[in-house]
Amino acid sequence: MKKLSSEELVNNMTTTIIITFCSLTLIAYLFNLTSAKTRVPSVILLLIVGWLIKQGVNMMDFKIPDLSVILPVLATAGLILIVLEGSLELRLNKSKLGLIKKSFVGAIVPMILLTFILAYIFHVVGGYPFLQCMTNAIPLCIISSAIAVPSVVNLSEFDREFVIYESSLSDILGVLFFNFILLYDSIGVTSFGYFGLQLVAIVILSFIATIGLSLLISRIDHHVKFIPIILLVILIYTVLKVYHLPALIFILIFGLFIGNVDRLRWFVWINRFHLEALENESIKFKELTIELAFLVRALFFILFGYLLETTDIINLQTLPWSIGFVVLFFAVRWIQMKLSKIALKPLMFVAPRGLITILLFLSIAANQQIPYVNNSLIIQIIILTALVMTAVLITTEPTEEVPKDELVEDSLDKTVRPSEG
Repeated sequence: MKKLSSEELVNNMTTTIIITFCSLTLIAYLFNLTSAKTRVPSVILLLIVGWLIKQGVNMMDFKIPDLSVILPVLATAGLILIVLEGSLELRLNKSKLGLIKKSFVGAIVPMILLTFILAYIFHVVGGYPFLQCMTNAIPLCIISSAIAVPSVVNLSEFDREFVIYESSLSDILGVLFFNFILLYDSIGVTSFGYFGLQLVAIVILSFIATIGLSLLISRIDHHVKFIPIILLVILIYTVLKVYHLPALIFILIFGLFIGNVDRLRWFVWINRFHLEALENESIKFKELTIELAFLVRALFFILFGYLLETTDIINLQTLPWSIGFVVLFFAVRWIQMKLSKIALKPLMFVAPRGLITILLFLSIAANQQIPYVNNSLIIQIIILTALVMTAVLITTEPTEEVPKDELVEDSLDKTVRPSEG
C-alpha cells in the first residue's frame, strides 16, 4: 500500500473536516425545518447524532483529538447569542407587564427554593458546608433557554413568550445567584451591599454600551458591520465577566433596545440614532443573530452529544438521585404554576436543564465540587428533563399563529389562557 505524504495527509484531513462540518450543520438545519412537523425538539436529535458519531468513531478506532476544551467556548458563545436572540424577539408594551411578572416569579422563586432544598440534602447527607452545597445545587435549578426557546415554536404566542422570558430570566438570575454565592465566603449586609452596587454598575454600563453599539449600527456605512458589532457584544460580555459583573443583563438590555427601537420614539434623544436607519438595520442584525445562534447551538449540542459517555448515561448509582431531583423540580413547578394561575400543560413540563447547567458546572473549582454532583448526575438530569419536555410537546397540538394586528395591546388578561383547574 502506498504511504501517503504529510501534505496528502493534511489535505485528506482538511477535506474530511470540511465535509463533516458541512454535513452536520445541514443535518441540524434539517432537524430545525422538520421539528414543526415532528414536534420533537431539534436539540434532542442533535444530542443523539453526536452520541451516534461517538459510537461510530469508537467502532472504527479513529483517533480524534480531545474536543472537551471547545465545549465551554461554544457554551459561552451560545449563551450570549441565544439570550440576545430571545431578547430581540420580545416586544415591549403595557400588555406584557403581567406576563413579565409571571415569568419573573416562575424564574426566581422555584430556582431559589430548589437550591435551598438540594443544598440542604447535600449538607445533611455529605456534611459539606452549606454555601459549598449551594454552589453545586444552583446549576441544577436553572432552566435552559438554549433548549427551551427553540423547542416551543409550535405553541401559542403567550406560551412562547412566557418560555422566552422565563428561561432567559432564569439564565440571567441563575448566573447572578451563582456568582453571588461563589464570590462570598459568608452572606451578610456587606456582601448584599456590594452585590447591589454591582447591579447598579452593570445597568449603567449596559445602557452606555447599548447607546454606543446602537450608534454604530445606525451610522456605519461599510458593507461589513454586523459581525464586528456581535464581536463587540461578546467582547464587552467577556470583559464584564472578568470583573465578576452580571454580564447577561447587558445582553438583555441591548437586545430589548434593538428589538423595540420602533417603540421608543417618545425619547427625545432617540433621534440622534438616525431612527429609520436603525430600524432597518436592526431587522438585518436580528436575522444574522438568529442564524449565528442556530449555528453555535447546533455545534454545541452535537459536540455535547459526542462527549457523552454511555457509562454516565446509564449510571445506576446516580439514576435514583436524578429521577428524584427531576420529580422534585416538577413538583415545585406545579405549585408555582398553580399559584400563578397558568395552565399546566404544556408549560409546566417545559423546564429543561442544559447549556447553562453545563457552563456553571464546569466553572466550579475542583476544591468546591462535591462528589454527589458529578458528570453522571448532570447528564441524566439534562436528558430526563429534555425527554419529559419532548413527550409533552409531541402530544400537544400546534397552535396557529395569531396575526400581529389582532393581538391585544391593552390588557394581558385577555391573552392569558385560563388555568387548568
